[in-house]
Amino acid sequence: MPLALLALAIGAFGIGTTEFVIMGLLPEVAAGYGVSIPTAGFLVTGYALGVVLGAPLMTVLGTRVPRKRMLMLLMGLFVVGNVLSALAPAFGVMLAGRVVASLAHGAFFGIGSVVAAGLVAPDKKAGAIAMMFTGLTVANVVGVPLGTLVGQHLGWRVTFLIVAALGILGLLGIVRLVPDLPRPEGVRIRHELAAFRNVQVLLAMAMTVLGFGGVFAAITYITPMLTNVAGFADTSVTWLLVLFGLGMVAGNLVGGRFADRALMPMLYVTLGALAVVLAAFTLTAHSKAGAAVTLLLIGALGFATVPPLQKRVLDQAAGAPTLASAVNIGAFNLGNALAAWLGGLVITAGLGWTAPNWVGAALAASALVLAVVSGALERRTGHRAAVAVVRAPAVPAPAHH
Repeated sequence: MPLALLALAIGAFGIGTTEFVIMGLLPEVAAGYGVSIPTAGFLVTGYALGVVLGAPLMTVLGTRVPRKRMLMLLMGLFVVGNVLSALAPAFGVMLAGRVVASLAHGAFFGIGSVVAAGLVAPDKKAGAIAMMFTGLTVANVVGVPLGTLVGQHLGWRVTFLIVAALGILGLLGIVRLVPDLPRPEGVRIRHELAAFRNVQVLLAMAMTVLGFGGVFAAITYITPMLTNVAGFADTSVTWLLVLFGLGMVAGNLVGGRFADRALMPMLYVTLGALAVVLAAFTLTAHSKAGAAVTLLLIGALGFATVPPLQKRVLDQAAGAPTLASAVNIGAFNLGNALAAWLGGLVITAGLGWTAPNWVGAALAASALVLAVVSGALERRTGHRAAVAVVRAPAVPAPAHH
């Protein structure tokens, strides 16, 4: 794998850390600004919405900019957002800093996916995308626990300054290691938008929303589930989330490897297994050992879908993939927000702390249905094309005199 992928992975590590570390630091941030924890929760929501809106916005603005330069600009924006968050004198400024940092998120992964896929042979594209996303998954194993620990002992502002430093490291890596890639000739914003008329692109994005939403339905409310149902101590939750992160790392690498061999079968297996495991979590959550094993499996199966879904969008929007790729990153965050809201509804309805697992299972099963539909449409289209080739009239050879 080219060294350029390491630079992209470092940037992804910083982005993954800043996205998730806030969840562990909400009490400290709330106390620092004198606001309630639910109010501080807007720092999570604001970031997610910034990703959804920023992914297409920043990608459209970058259509006339070479991809390497755009990645550099995005990492610069990420650094500015985190420095602003670290130094914010008031909660409103902190929220603005989070939104600024989030604007870089979707476009970085979207453009980064296109760059990563372009650095390797066609049969290694999903593996290259997975290598970049490894930075995001490792952030959950290393960056988030360490960032939380630093924030609790040295103050949350120090955590965000460290994240900004990671962004500078990623920026320098891109400058030194990512080759200058010319902007594709003749590709305009109308070509990028044309990808959204492709049913297969829309199906892949819907699978992203529902499939990864299934994971977040359970994970958003994992702390009360682990403490109130499984009986873990509050101090154990951080290490259980590390276990979840290890599952994500393994699933991401396996998903990348097998998606290059058999993309759609990989999606059928992982989405089906994810639906089953999420449904089983309603039972296994009552046992410490069962909850720990299930958490690992949810992380692995959930992230095993990421490289194939991202490659599916790139394949189906092959002529002008950058905007579709970035919007698909926004789709992951849209799924997160939708699942968190639905999970909250069933808990508020009095169905118990494990009820979001049923929501997650239903979302993952819905994604599997869409995957089957997408595969069937592709086979039918391929069959029609083959029939058309067979039935095409033979062109007579020119007469020779």
